[in-house]
This record gives sequence, C-alpha cells and structure tokens, in this order.
Amino acid sequence: MSVSAETLASIALAAGGEIMRIYGTDFAVETKLDASLLTEADGLAEALILARLAQAEPDLQVIAEEAVAGGSVPEHGSRFALVDPLDGTKEFVAKNGEFTVNIAIIEHGRPVMGVVYAPALHRLFVAESPSHAWQSKAAPDGTVPKQRNRLRIRPAPENGLTAVASKSHRSPETDTWLAKYPVHEITGAGSALKFCLVAAGEADVYPRLGRTMEWDTAAGQAVVEAAGGRVLTLDHTPLLYGKRARGYDNPDFVVYGDVTPL
Repeated sequence: MSVSAETLASIALAAGGEIMRIYGTDFAVETKLDASLLTEADGLAEALILARLAQAEPDLQVIAEEAVAGGSVPEHGSRFALVDPLDGTKEFVAKNGEFTVNIAIIEHGRPVMGVVYAPALHRLFVAESPSHAWQSKAAPDGTVPKQRNRLRIRPAPENGLTAVASKSHRSPETDTWLAKYPVHEITGAGSALKFCLVAAGEADVYPRLGRTMEWDTAAGQAVVEAAGGRVLTLDHTPLLYGKRARGYDNPDFVVYGDVTPL
C-alpha cells in the first residue's frame, strides 16, 4: 500500500497543528552543530510525521531532518520520503509566519508527490502527481480542504519578472545572477514558500545559490514542477534526489517558471 497525496496533506496539517501549539508559547531555541536553529516544534512535528507515514506505508523509508541530525540515515531504494518538519526555523523563531511543513515522495531520483503547508499563513500546496498540483486555504479543524485551486505557473510578464529570494540567505552572487534577467521586482520569502510562489504564479524565478539539503527542497520542487515549472542546476540539468554520497545536500539551483534559462 502506497501513501496517497490526501494522506500526505492530512499528515502535514496535523504536524502544522503541533507547530502552531508551540508557536503561541514562549518556546526555547537551541543551536545545532551546523549553527541552524532547533525548537521543540521541530521534534514534535517530525515524530508525528514519522509515526503517521509508518502507518500509511509501513515499508516506506524516510529521510527526515532531525533524525539525520541525530545520526539516523536509513538505507533506501528508488522510492523513499524526504521530510522537513519545520522548514524555516529562523522564520518560526522570528514569528513572521513564513515557515512550512515539507513532505515529499521520491521515485528514481525525482519528486513525484509532495506537500508544503504554511500553518501560520493557512496556505496548503499539494502535488498529487508530477503533472497536477493544487493549493487551498487550510481548514481550521485540520481536515484536508475540498475546495482547491489548480496551480499553474504564469506567462512571463511583459513588464518584467518577479524574482523571489531567500530572506535568510540572500547573497551578492544571487544579485549577480538575477542581473542577467529582466527583473522588475524582487520579493523575499522564507522556507519552501519560494517554490510555491512560482507555482502559484505569484513570482517567476527563484535562484538558490548556496547550500540546501534535500529535505528542504523536495516537496517544493514537486509542487512547482507539477505546476509546469522546472528546477535546474546551474548547468541546466534537473535537480535530483537520493544523493547519499554527498550527504543529501544540493548543488546550486534555480526554480524557473515561464523563464528560459540563460
């Protein structure tokens, strides 16, 4: 039995509920060995996701951020899951709302299904397959919404592109890269929301020049590709997953909507 997109969405919504319960408190913040931040919400959300994925698809191997940080990296075949229980912990700590729950299913190196849920913004993005994605406003009771809007990238605007950039990791290299394109506006966003803004036709391109991990990007890539976008490395090859030899980190990449790579 394989987990469904509906189940992934339900799991993400439940994890978001746990995160928001902590969000409203005076929570403690720790610093991990890699200098990234950690809160109680990260661990609680990951535990819930892992337990529910195990119920939904017992044989599914899951690579999850906090488990990996603790030294648990399971062997896996061509099908596995990638989980970031709280992507954008800096945004969570800053209480700006731009953090997400990310769950993706990988098959043969490609993300084929994924969910990105921003609980503080009530925005749910779901890639049911490599060719169909939708978004919805999350329901207060945590049920998977029935009212859904198809996600499609937009045609490149004639008056110039909207680029989306990381709020936490903007670099001079990013600005140099963007200078090659007719960019009219640069907007900031946290976490995997940057992928989803391109998928939703709210932005056109997102360059990420700097280190990311596979669990940071897989769900967002599933969403934007199912909406008609592309996620390519700087040599214009698809961003792939299961890169165990390099510790599951990613090379630099760019998310393209209706934009031709130069």
